[in-house]
Amino acid sequence: MKLGEALVKEGLITRQQLDLALKRQVVFGGRIGTNLIELRILEEDELTKFLGKYFRVPPISSEIIASIPEEILNSISNDIIEKYKILPFKKVRNRLYAAMLDPANLKELDEMRFLTGFDIVPYAITELRLLLTFEKYYGIKRALRYISLTDRFSPETKVETVSLDKLKDAFTEVKDTEEIAGILLQEAYKIASRVAIFIIRNQKIMGWKARGLDIERFETTEEELSIFSEVIKNKSFYRGPVLNIKSNEPFIKILSGTPQDALLLPVNLREKTVALLYVDNGNNSVLNADVNYLLKLASMAALAFEILILKKRNP
Repeated sequence: MKLGEALVKEGLITRQQLDLALKRQVVFGGRIGTNLIELRILEEDELTKFLGKYFRVPPISSEIIASIPEEILNSISNDIIEKYKILPFKKVRNRLYAAMLDPANLKELDEMRFLTGFDIVPYAITELRLLLTFEKYYGIKRALRYISLTDRFSPETKVETVSLDKLKDAFTEVKDTEEIAGILLQEAYKIASRVAIFIIRNQKIMGWKARGLDIERFETTEEELSIFSEVIKNKSFYRGPVLNIKSNEPFIKILSGTPQDALLLPVNLREKTVALLYVDNGNNSVLNADVNYLLKLASMAALAFEILILKKRNP
């Protein structure tokens, strides 16, 4: 049984979610698990644990990966490391413990045992974690599509408290929604080359204000299975490529392409998404932005919306 089917059977994902991930895989490549993580359908730790069950081998932990001795890393050649996508992390006499993408591939295991002279003990690891570790320990650079997920494994850069305090003051003093949009755009535009705010009314998603993009005539609906509808449905941000699917076509036209690293955040007010903030650095660049900071911006904007509503009710 293929991994995607096994995940559906286990109840970790739905058939619809698997279909979406498979469509994404056709466009951007990568393993099915990678695409599920990018879509925020599965968390990386959750997938790692399931891979151990699926392949019937132990899953490697992030604690082990964080501190692998240099002598173990150098126990086999870089050529074998890259060819077989194997990460050695422990050695006991002639036995070498290593994480790999396909621990059930007996042919590759036999080849590695012959080439290295070690009895390989396989562990399960996700594609994303393996590539990140390869870069850390061996200097093997990841492709652009994988770079956008660094923040899933590394703590976000902390934002200066003073800066946030000033922004809170600015948001609480706004007199209308135009000012909220202005602050949100101004701050987001400092860390991204293209920024847009979309407003949601009567289940319609409409372009409101932007920098670096023209969204004035943009309009779609919540019912369309697009990048917008998923964020609204989950009330959580999306980080990754803008998929080249039919429901995204109107937005792709505005973007003049499909960015591989984009961020869409909801502005949630009383359990309801009232606006969306989109940021990217163009179609061919990585978004070097602090997601946590942008989430705080969206939260402060939501609070500002609520304060305006209360002021109108109690002038």
